[in-house]
Amino acid sequence: MLQPDTAVIRPLSQSGTVTVRITRLDPSLPLPAYAYPGDAGLDLRAAADCVLKPQERGCIPTGIRLAIPEGYAGFVQPRSGAAARQGLSLVNAPGLIDSQYRGELVVIAVNLDATTPIDIRKGDRIAQLVILPVPPVVLQEVAVLEGTERSEKGFGSSGTA
Repeated sequence: MLQPDTAVIRPLSQSGTVTVRITRLDPSLPLPAYAYPGDAGLDLRAAADCVLKPQERGCIPTGIRLAIPEGYAGFVQPRSGAAARQGLSLVNAPGLIDSQYRGELVVIAVNLDATTPIDIRKGDRIAQLVILPVPPVVLQEVAVLEGTERSEKGFGSSGTA
């Protein structure tokens, strides 16, 4: 029998879906959802009221816990509309949720506006969650790496336009 917080690992179905188990800590809030068919990110909502002063950061609870299947991870991203309109972003964008984490999802938000506070109300959409496959990586130490066309060219190496 499955434990309540144990992820159900299912291969991708014909439709390409993966099952993520979720516990709602606040039944008054809707579950995360896609705004439109084909969207990559599920909208996350604030589980509490808060005000972020200009340039202030804060932890905003979402009222949910997830059991992301092994082999996947959750990536919390800013919502582009809130970023453009209000300057609401994430300190650690993207926020990484490992498959073994079972605590409440908390968004580490920041108000990037220099003068205007951001008033967040319970139920407001504050971020989005993208679930992606993450294969295990094996590091292989070598004395020299093979060259590429880019090689060691860093920031701005592809031009400005």
